[in-house]
Amino acid sequence: MSQSLLVISRQAPWSGPSAREALDIVLAGGAFDLPIGLLFLDDGVFQLAPHQDAKAVQQKDLGANLQALGLFGIEDVFACSHSLAERGLTVPSIAESLGNEEISRLIDRYDQVITL
Repeated sequence: MSQSLLVISRQAPWSGPSAREALDIVLAGGAFDLPIGLLFLDDGVFQLAPHQDAKAVQQKDLGANLQALGLFGIEDVFACSHSLAERGLTVPSIAESLGNEEISRLIDRYDQVITL
């Protein structure tokens, strides 16, 4: 039986490779039908902001990777409600908003947790 994995993405899409690496791990896990979830926390919620101009900061656009989550069977996508509110963002349609207590329970549900 496969161990479940939760990837916590805490970096903004333009702050380095961590945001892309988190999405790559999740998509690879989905391709192999692993039980996997993705949580956007802290500045990681900026990855969910619409209409980003990745070229302006000489980065690759992560929007296509986010759109591909469903195609890879990744249904467990979450965003921290506190992080969204602090940054003036609304809950995106691809993610479920969770409070701090819900996030604690979510982390406990998974066998392995990776934070990037």
